[in-house]
Amino acid sequence: MDFSLSEEQRALQESARRFAEVELTGVAKIIEKNDEPVGPEIVQRFAEMGFLGINLPEAYGGAGAKHLDAVLVLEELAKISIAVAFPVFESCFGPSLAIAHFAPEELRLRVLPNVCSGNMMIAVSMSEPNAGSALTDLTTTARIEGDTVIVKGQKRWCSGAGHADAYVVYCRMSDEPGARGIGAVLVEKDRTGFTFGKPEQHMGFRGIPSADMFFDNVEVPIGNLIISAGGFKQLMEAFDLERCGNTTMSLACAQSAFDYVLLYVQDRQQFGKALVDFQAVQIQLAEMKMKLDASRLLLYRAVVNAEQGLPSIGESSVAKCFANEITREVTSTAMQLMGAYGYSGEYPIEQKMRDAWGWGIAGGAIDIQKVNITSALVGRRFSQRG
Repeated sequence: MDFSLSEEQRALQESARRFAEVELTGVAKIIEKNDEPVGPEIVQRFAEMGFLGINLPEAYGGAGAKHLDAVLVLEELAKISIAVAFPVFESCFGPSLAIAHFAPEELRLRVLPNVCSGNMMIAVSMSEPNAGSALTDLTTTARIEGDTVIVKGQKRWCSGAGHADAYVVYCRMSDEPGARGIGAVLVEKDRTGFTFGKPEQHMGFRGIPSADMFFDNVEVPIGNLIISAGGFKQLMEAFDLERCGNTTMSLACAQSAFDYVLLYVQDRQQFGKALVDFQAVQIQLAEMKMKLDASRLLLYRAVVNAEQGLPSIGESSVAKCFANEITREVTSTAMQLMGAYGYSGEYPIEQKMRDAWGWGIAGGAIDIQKVNITSALVGRRFSQRG
């Protein structure tokens, strides 16, 4: 088993790293300060670099690269800023994969080339006020009348809400209870009756918009139907790959915090010597490094094993859960090693720690992932209902 990257992958990784450091560092500071999403000029640069949808088939405008290649690119961009990297995340691991795997060919050809060219951003809309972890409790409906799909309901906690051009909306499409009645439809932002609530203010994730979404009998053509009722299992299989994107973004927060503090402890002097010369600091650095390497290997396993399709729920949940937990630990340790400087907004660590906490909630909370892991171990699902 070869754990090394190929020469081409190392070149791709280095190209993304140089691009991020040169072109995104200043942009990231502005986004963090203003809490505004990345602008279209940066999205176009992503397209020019071939980063958008890099792991999508060439027939749909992608590069036909491996999922691991997308992970390598995304981590380098997200080390600078998760908000700056978010368009690449959505194009490689989010709603794009649901469309690529399950949508009719006409819809794939209509949407995916525009995503890869930077002319369209799409987001996934799943959660509702009373359906988060209990996603199969969702009540937003999609009713088919002739050649039209009519969407009615409310969504919440959609990353990209109000900014993305179109949304993969999970809906109840039949009277069948639970998962059996759920499918998905694409709803464009400019559809009549589709509105957004006020922008939410979060602890982290600045520059990644979120808001309630309201569908008041929104009509879209039948060609926007991605998957009919009964397709919930397939949708969640695609979402398993989204979890690998979540893992990558989470890991990038931790790795960049570690990279920063590793330089800091070699430069910062206390009691007449560098911090790194204290044994307590050496032990903490080693523990951070072990967690980072273990997390990366779990991520690589999930995406490499998914090259012929989609990752297993067990492997993707293990990777996400572990990364979400160690990212909180690594960023917290980095802040402690820097003391007051780590807590200061003049340095990047406090932002890394704020963002780190969000990934353990987004895309399925940590404890939900642990339930998924046990389900995979014993080969059956567990009802959480009383």
